[in-house]
Amino acid sequence: MKLPERFSELPEYAFPRLRALLDPLPAGGDVLHMSIGEPKHAFPDFVHEVIAEHTAEFGQYPPNDGTPELRAAISDWLARRYGVTVSPDTGVIALNGTREGLFNAAVALSPERKNGQKPLILLPNPFYQCYAVAALTAGAEPRYISATQETGFLPDFAALPEADLNRTSVVYVCSPANPQGAVADEDYWRKLINLAEKHDFRIFADECYCEIYRDAPPVGALEVAQKMNADPERVLVFHSLSKRSSLPGLRSGFAAGGPQAIGALKQLRNYAGAPLPLPLQRAAERLWQDEVHVRSSREEYREKFSLADHILGNMPGYSPPQAGFFLWIRVGNGEAVTKQLWSERGIRVLPGEYLARDPGDGSGNPGAEYIRVALVEKIDEITRGLHGIRECLRGSR
Repeated sequence: MKLPERFSELPEYAFPRLRALLDPLPAGGDVLHMSIGEPKHAFPDFVHEVIAEHTAEFGQYPPNDGTPELRAAISDWLARRYGVTVSPDTGVIALNGTREGLFNAAVALSPERKNGQKPLILLPNPFYQCYAVAALTAGAEPRYISATQETGFLPDFAALPEADLNRTSVVYVCSPANPQGAVADEDYWRKLINLAEKHDFRIFADECYCEIYRDAPPVGALEVAQKMNADPERVLVFHSLSKRSSLPGLRSGFAAGGPQAIGALKQLRNYAGAPLPLPLQRAAERLWQDEVHVRSSREEYREKFSLADHILGNMPGYSPPQAGFFLWIRVGNGEAVTKQLWSERGIRVLPGEYLARDPGDGSGNPGAEYIRVALVEKIDEITRGLHGIRECLRGSR
């Protein structure tokens, strides 16, 4: 049987494409994985202790919305981190990883028609593939808005025609951006929220990398929306312990926003969700309450930022990231350089074009000239990888 026709537009997932590109080729050295954003920093010892203490709760169905204690811990963290007030009862839902929420939010909240037409869902380009699949599943048309060096590596949604903005139901924004490491400042959020108010669309702010930064903590979309007294339903934010706490396998995140949006997510999850097991919710509660491990991990990433600046800083195409843990390096032909790094050095990176799409406006795929490099391994491995990238790039130019 064939998939429904709307899924013919699905972007091919990046990592199967990478395996097809590199697996037929022998590695040219000790293998170093710098392609996937899987954090490797130490997580707190208390995670083991909390899960062990609550092991018996694996024998219970977990609450659909998250335990009251976990939702209170999340609400308290939002107040400390952003100065925002969110009800733990009506403004927060615990997620089984933010991908669940980023996908389900479009299904739950994008209407079948917008101003009598098929709605548009606007995506940053490059983009997290989940956004595009969510748009197609919701019956909307995904529109890829390129985020290039000329736009500060953030999409310029205001440049779209009025007719397109009037069709728009949802805008996805990732800040700090994956893969470019750009950060939306308060002015960017204000302009986007004003645009959303004018054209009546929702903003889904993917802020999973918000705790990994060089200097000042990135401003949050909900923080700016509350300062502006915007419609509380206008912005929905998504956060995760995968990057903040180096626990991608815990699969713990949350969404926060207006009570109508959160209510719709809760209702959908009643039928189609998979809440986090109770012992893992207990661990997540403690993690949102603790900042010591977050500061320690952030210092490790800062050391890696400095190392990248030192080794690659004078190379053409290198742009220092503001936040996150990826380098977005302009190399000319991302796929060719990915093969070269693998076959000559055993270094596995990701071609930028696998994270982006040709928007069909003549500008081409905005990731085609780039590679994405993940700074997640130990510092000695990162050092080896960055030197290998430098030597390879110098030899190819």
